[in-house]
Amino acid sequence: MKRAPVYGLMAEFDSPTELVVAARKTYAAGYKRIDAYSPFPVEELAEAIGFDHNGVPFVVLVGGILGCLGGYLMQWWIATVSYPVNVGGRPYHSAPAFIVVTFEMTILCAVLAAVFGMLALNGLPMPYHPVFNVPRFRFATKDRFFLIVFSSDPKYTSTGTHVFLESLSPRSISEVPS
Repeated sequence: MKRAPVYGLMAEFDSPTELVVAARKTYAAGYKRIDAYSPFPVEELAEAIGFDHNGVPFVVLVGGILGCLGGYLMQWWIATVSYPVNVGGRPYHSAPAFIVVTFEMTILCAVLAAVFGMLALNGLPMPYHPVFNVPRFRFATKDRFFLIVFSSDPKYTSTGTHVFLESLSPRSISEVPS
């Protein structure tokens, strides 16, 4: 009989303190592809699992710069190349007149980049996730805390990771099918 591929091993804990301690030990043991789930935000948890890179500020910066350049170049093109209108002998290219639209385009594009960049970097929308195959995971929204070690981690071995997770004294350990 063919065995389904494994997504990872998930350990269940009773308190956020236990989860943070377990996450720190797991990360210190060399497991880098890990994630944690809790019913409410736990401040120390992101640091404990080694999450230190947030790409959203860079995406927002790029969106703002593109919006700024796009807004200014659009106005310049219209005023000087596409439809030049001589109004009272004023110059076609008047930078102070372009400030308002340039500013608004910068803000608009930065906000859109923030929203869509955040969704893309979070992998959303995600209508299905393998952790939902674990029956006890339904308690993640109530009063349980979960730590998963992904099978894609270079240090992951089925038995070795299971023994390591048992040393953390979890309430239970579940294999997460793909």
